[in-house]
Amino acid sequence: MTRETRPHPLRDLLGRRRDDPTYREVHDADELRRLTETGGRLTGWRLQGIDLGPHAEYLSRADVHGLVVLGGTVPDDLARDLVARGAVIIPPDPTCPVHPFRARLYTPFDLYGGMAEAGYATTVDARAYAWSREMRTQHDAWATLLRAVHDDAVHDALAEALHGLDVVGVMGGHALERGSSDYADAARLGHALAAADRAVLTGGGPGAMEAANLGALADSPADVEAALARLTQVPSFRPSIDDWAALALSVREDLDVADGGARSFGIPTWFYGHEPPNVFCDGIAKYFSNALREDVLLARSTGGLVVLPGAAGTVQEIFQAATPLYYAPDDQPLPPLVLVGLEHWTETLPVWPALRALGTGRPLGEALHLVATPEEAAAIILA
Repeated sequence: MTRETRPHPLRDLLGRRRDDPTYREVHDADELRRLTETGGRLTGWRLQGIDLGPHAEYLSRADVHGLVVLGGTVPDDLARDLVARGAVIIPPDPTCPVHPFRARLYTPFDLYGGMAEAGYATTVDARAYAWSREMRTQHDAWATLLRAVHDDAVHDALAEALHGLDVVGVMGGHALERGSSDYADAARLGHALAAADRAVLTGGGPGAMEAANLGALADSPADVEAALARLTQVPSFRPSIDDWAALALSVREDLDVADGGARSFGIPTWFYGHEPPNVFCDGIAKYFSNALREDVLLARSTGGLVVLPGAAGTVQEIFQAATPLYYAPDDQPLPPLVLVGLEHWTETLPVWPALRALGTGRPLGEALHLVATPEEAAAIILA
């Protein structure tokens, strides 16, 4: 069983509802049909990834000046008519493995579809990475535009999916192997947060990120422990992503996930294409731009941030998260930034002394915490 991402009535920062006739983003045929029943002009509307054939009669008589059609299917006759009357049509690119104008987050089954039959190299995830690394797409303005539009669409979908949720970010290294005690601790942390009605947001990759997403997705501690036991059969995505992902998909299918709303999200990137996305997410916001992805990941963790042991990427995320807290106004409440691992963050990678120095005499200092265990971190976040 799988849990669908929770629908939210508010779809943009202006507070407009999906059933508001002035709402401009239309993502599926039902929405288009419902909104067109109100009649009126379509100026400023954005139609994303919709087959417009069934709506040709209405569109042929509506005022479409300023209408923008992003992807989808538009019959040739209708396309010529719409453009002649002032609409803008941006067609899909058949060479691009993803839909740049998508309106919803990815699911693991979107990214890994077809792997069982033809291998990981044939999946959308692998082909999108390969496409992004091709020389022709590196220096092609059209490919650059498609990547940017895709990331903006994913960003919009993520904002909609997280609306109204208390989001806690969990960071940590991608190299953490299944079967290790640290992996199990990360999974239990994710479950403790989700069980307390927090949405868990990670970098969406393997290691500590996978563990936290697994814990958040599972409905009970027993489910977490059973999944942990099975996953030890393939400790890492090296040397075989196929084996690693196939086992995880099997474990996910067997999880008894209740329909209680989405609470496990991942934000991976094709910039690190060698790190495959984990499958234990309700929704996956995968970006081409790693810089945008990291900024979004930290900005959306409004309920606090827990940082498990990691390496260079995790260190970068710590200081990227600390910077806005450092410059925050004195009267602004700050979410906690909790580092887990006394020896790791004071001796192995001595980040903690630098953070404490930055926080001295500032509100940042009160938001910083260094603890020994994930259980302590969860207690601070949930307090």
